[in-house]
Amino acid sequence: MRAILCSRNAHKVRELQRLLPGWEIEPLDTSEYPPEQGESYYENARSKARFGRAVGDRDVWTIGEDSGIEVQALDGRPGVQSARAGGDDPVGWLLGQLEGAENRLVRYVSELVALSPEGVEVRGTGVLHGTIATEARGSEGFGFDPVFVPEGATRTVAELGNDWKAGNSHRARAAAELLTRLNEAVARR
Repeated sequence: MRAILCSRNAHKVRELQRLLPGWEIEPLDTSEYPPEQGESYYENARSKARFGRAVGDRDVWTIGEDSGIEVQALDGRPGVQSARAGGDDPVGWLLGQLEGAENRLVRYVSELVALSPEGVEVRGTGVLHGTIATEARGSEGFGFDPVFVPEGATRTVAELGNDWKAGNSHRARAAAELLTRLNEAVARR
């Protein structure tokens, strides 16, 4: 089965190619994407999937994804604004925001929305709880991975690496749920 991911993020395309076995994932071929204006990850993911349906190949599934990091000490921020938080140095920005903070609890959230060629919507949501380290560590992953220590771990996601991430990240959890629902939806077609 083929699906188009409505994202410019090459990391997400590669990650979903690994996380959705049996599905060929391609990036949406467009130079313009709609702005993320939703108040939730679901709204943003659904908007991307609908955009992909409108401008992309209508004979394949389209997938929209939105994700972010929610820091308890920052009242859940940056949340849906995570991709824009901190400019060119989001990790440095986050560490600065939490300097001296005792509460470093955090969660990653990922929402995936897929639309079939007929317009049937399928969703998958994933959450990963953890804490923010006091310094960046590790070289794998992307985004906030160098400072995100998953619950029960002592190393950051960037230290744990891409193999760990493929089975345990918030996006891996969302993709597992989505894959189950996609396969059910395809079986009903």
